[in-house]
Amino acid sequence: MKAQVIKKFGNPTVFEIAEVPKPEAIFGHVIIQVKATSVNPIDTKVRGGAVPAVAPEFPAVLHGDVAGVVVEVGEGVTEFKVGDEVFGCAGGFKGTGGALAEYMLADAQLLAPKPKNLTMSQAAALPLVTITAWESLYNRANVQNGQTVLIHAATGGVGHVAIQLAKLAGAKVFTTASSEEKLSIGKRLGADVAINYREQTVEEYVKEHTGGKGFDVVFDTVGGENLDRSFQAAATYGTVLAIAARSSHDLSPLHAKALSLHITFMLLKVMNKEQRQEYGKILREVSNLVEEGKLQPLVDERTFNFDQVKEAHSLLESNKAIGKIVLINEW
Repeated sequence: MKAQVIKKFGNPTVFEIAEVPKPEAIFGHVIIQVKATSVNPIDTKVRGGAVPAVAPEFPAVLHGDVAGVVVEVGEGVTEFKVGDEVFGCAGGFKGTGGALAEYMLADAQLLAPKPKNLTMSQAAALPLVTITAWESLYNRANVQNGQTVLIHAATGGVGHVAIQLAKLAGAKVFTTASSEEKLSIGKRLGADVAINYREQTVEEYVKEHTGGKGFDVVFDTVGGENLDRSFQAAATYGTVLAIAARSSHDLSPLHAKALSLHITFMLLKVMNKEQRQEYGKILREVSNLVEEGKLQPLVDERTFNFDQVKEAHSLLESNKAIGKIVLINEW
């Protein structure tokens, strides 16, 4: 089968089209005819060699997010049959094959029925970011009705889903963005208040919106110095959630306010066979929410095919995308 592979780490130009063996179904797994995938920051980090511990062996087929059709079912699989449309974050990392290929071997525990009201490309935009937001807000922070929740990066992959999930939990949702267009999208997705972080300091918007107390939960989806700003924005005894914490920080603000800090790294359960079923369960709930009109993906208007993976990765790394970047398999 055809696949986009990398034979070394590097910039987006390391991708090349190659013929690789088509996977065979094994116990507990299905073969998916890949219809679409999406790019996540972790995909660019794996490609660039920033996280070698989670990278597959060369020649490597990357990308975890997938939407497609089941064409073969391995022994032990009872929840799916040939012809089913599915989605999930099912590989592209150590010990697994990725979605940038005609076919993908996927553990059935990591999959769920594709929402009927989404296209394949829309469905492929959701798995990794939604699981990340779900684990952070629901499983780690246990967001409650009436809490104030600040979500950074309104139109980012995780951010746009987090706004919707926090709102579904009954929270009062605040979000940050850098332009009027992004602020408007954040409010359309359900944020009660959208804050232009280029026009207001953390101290200013904390004072304006919380009377100086800070937010009950702050979700940093950006990393770097923004994690420090998240510590500053959190209320005493508050919770800070982070998904990009491979950096050094002064933790004294956490001590001063007795904050809780939770890191979510969703790939750990993808690579741990004993914990994979949790993600399939989450995605089944997600599929129901989407079909009920309570959750929607935000997809960048620029779409790509599998021959344009270099351009897709470059766009994500330019930080100019709004929402998720998807690729459609036209092979």
